[in-house]
Amino acid sequence: MKAMFRSLSSFNYRIWFIGALVSNIGAWMQATTQDWVVLVDLTDNDALAVGTTMALQFGPQLLMVPISGYIADHFDRRKILMCTQSALMLLAAGLGILLLTGVAELWHVFVFAFTLGVVNAIDTPARQVFVSDLVGQENMANAVSLNSASFNTARLIGPAVAGILIALVGSGWVFMINAVSFLAVLTVLISLRVSELHRSPRATGSPIKNIVEGFLYVRARPDLTVIFVIVFIMGAFGMNFPIVASTMAVEFGRGASEYGALSSILAIGSLTGALLAARRARPQMRIVIVAAGLFGTASTVSGIMPTYISFAISMILVGFSTVTLLTTANSYVQTTSDPIIRGRVMALYAAILMGSTPVGSPIVGWVANAFGARWTLGVGAMAGFAACAVGLGWLIVSRKLRLHRDPESRWRLVVTHFGKPMPGAAPSSLGRMGLTTPIQVVHGENGEREYLDVHGKAFVPASTSEPDAAPRRPDTKPLPVPDDARSETATNDDAGSREPCAETASVGLPQSAPQAVPFIEPETLTGQIRVQYLDDDGEDRTAPRP
Repeated sequence: MKAMFRSLSSFNYRIWFIGALVSNIGAWMQATTQDWVVLVDLTDNDALAVGTTMALQFGPQLLMVPISGYIADHFDRRKILMCTQSALMLLAAGLGILLLTGVAELWHVFVFAFTLGVVNAIDTPARQVFVSDLVGQENMANAVSLNSASFNTARLIGPAVAGILIALVGSGWVFMINAVSFLAVLTVLISLRVSELHRSPRATGSPIKNIVEGFLYVRARPDLTVIFVIVFIMGAFGMNFPIVASTMAVEFGRGASEYGALSSILAIGSLTGALLAARRARPQMRIVIVAAGLFGTASTVSGIMPTYISFAISMILVGFSTVTLLTTANSYVQTTSDPIIRGRVMALYAAILMGSTPVGSPIVGWVANAFGARWTLGVGAMAGFAACAVGLGWLIVSRKLRLHRDPESRWRLVVTHFGKPMPGAAPSSLGRMGLTTPIQVVHGENGEREYLDVHGKAFVPASTSEPDAAPRRPDTKPLPVPDDARSETATNDDAGSREPCAETASVGLPQSAPQAVPFIEPETLTGQIRVQYLDDDGEDRTAPRP
């Protein structure tokens, strides 16, 4: 349990978590109310209008990815968020006033949705990368998962409260309450201990050069490319929950409160997925792929449920698979990206996730109008299976995923791939893509010596000095790997341990495979370096001493 919530030990992250939770509850109240206003108050159950609203809201994420990533990497993220959160507060208050005065029309909501999308396009990458400023690299994956838990706790509460408030006081007051909720996160941003923030290096150079660097970085990382393709498919055709929930509520003849309850029930599974992700030491690609297949299965089951109650219960599994996929993908992208370019990478990730919605939501809305609400879940099921197929294809082709009969058991199969060889396999059999964990050469400041950081563990040359002299969390910068590094023995300095590695394996680092070691620049891959080899499960697969 302590490991699940370890990021909350930081004061800055703790107050951020609380403020973001309050603001997220308001945001979910607003999102639920916006869809209901379009579907019921301003149109006659027009799902296409809901899809158009979503397209206008999320389209700017895709169009503004170059500038939003540049802003996140070049400017103070705390100040960026203060500006964007203030703008979002004013927008919510503006539409709330229009609804309360009874003058709101459909085109007002369209303009509001587009403007909201423009502000969110700048806010989203800065807010996601700001997590690393709050907790640092070592707790980033945990903090990302807890952020998702906060988001889905808000999803559990916000839509249900919105449904009740719509019925009691009307839609306009929901927008006004959300406007007030932004004061929570603005207060937190002002109250942060600035001296305790983990400042990542700021990018330099021209905007055009920096934008190009972001795209080239992702192109050189096939693992990130696969993640982005999976997220695009799911975002475009699988995660159109406002359309699914609103049309299915109408399908079962239910009102605003039951519609809000559907979103909250979906969040039960989402919150469970986020908390389980927070327990994992590090994100893994295979979890993303399995979650996509699980989403396809869950959507299929939901689409054939005969009653409102059974449908609502089945949506728990849909929410679980969705957040497991998104949280793991987000953590994977952030923790394996170079800090100096992380803002641009996350802007591209957010653009693909949010910007894919304008591609799919009008299509899903049209499907609901033409064939019925249940077919929206059919489209989602096909998206989940397609995304799973993309991931499996990458594993089979690029990572050499194979099934073998266990030599010790006739009826048992063993799954192997680069990063998880057969038990007892020598590292030399892994090929050039065998080294799958991030590795960097770290230069210590103030006269401290350099060492190797392999997935958060410090490995120092045993011949230089005692392991406890190794710096713990210095600023990192890639250094050329010396040719004689291949003959050095490494010592594990993680958590104060002075135990030598079982055996340091010589792992080839050819210049043609920078994606295998994302923290080392291609020009630094000058030879071989001897490190302990850990597989994707964290098990030692290093060849034993003869």
